[in-house]
Amino acid sequence: MNRPPHRPASVRPPSPVPRLLVCALTVGVLWSAAACSNDGGGGRTVPASPLAKVAPSSTATLTEAQARTALITNADLPSQWTGTSGAATWRDGLLKSKVDAAGFGTDKNAAADCQKLLDGLYAEDLLGPAKGTKAVTGFDDSDNQAQMHYQVAEYGQAELNGQLAWVATLPQKCAEFTAVDGQGGQQNVQVVSTQLPDEGDARQGLMLTMNGQLDGEPSTLTLDIAAVRVGDSALFLTNGGLDGAESDSTAQAVQQGTSRLRQVLEGKTPAASPTN
Repeated sequence: MNRPPHRPASVRPPSPVPRLLVCALTVGVLWSAAACSNDGGGGRTVPASPLAKVAPSSTATLTEAQARTALITNADLPSQWTGTSGAATWRDGLLKSKVDAAGFGTDKNAAADCQKLLDGLYAEDLLGPAKGTKAVTGFDDSDNQAQMHYQVAEYGQAELNGQLAWVATLPQKCAEFTAVDGQGGQQNVQVVSTQLPDEGDARQGLMLTMNGQLDGEPSTLTLDIAAVRVGDSALFLTNGGLDGAESDSTAQAVQQGTSRLRQVLEGKTPAASPTN
């Protein structure tokens, strides 16, 4: 094998002068490409690493003050809505009903899910327990004898995605069933899926109808149910009453509320509520 010619020690070439700066990629940190240009200033642009992207601010922890700020006001709703004067009587009379499990035959899991739906609506915790702070508010629509209960809370992204996926199964599991109220009256319950405005990171809408009697009188309760996830937090609302649910108000609350929640999580002050 031929060897390279021997170079006398006295003829060693001079050490090159360093001209390139070194780019160091450490864990979670990518130095700017500007640090990788030569001293002539003609360096090329290096694309940012996906690992270096800052996590969306919508995953930030929701503080108590932020949760209150993220709540909508009656100015975000049509003009007939005012601050609530107390819970409607139908909440205790109808939402505290017990599912007639016999109507489900051997499908005890579906019966349990439908009971969980009624209990979650009554307790206003259909999305599960809040991981952090929680703020609630309510409104009355005296023209239509309706109420809207609205809340903002932090749950965790994985928890929310799991709960929203479960809620999405309820129109099939609980399409029609019978529930018995505290006075023994039977309520025929129907659950259907509804379309919400394309807001937030994930969303799910339902409409629940209960036909039966309330205090001995024929009654029909209709409730819009809406949940929208923004990062680790979500807004949740129910809207309706014995004269039906005004779905336009539900959509407006979702649009205004999602915008407020996202701005709050980004560290911004939400714009003033529109006049209704």
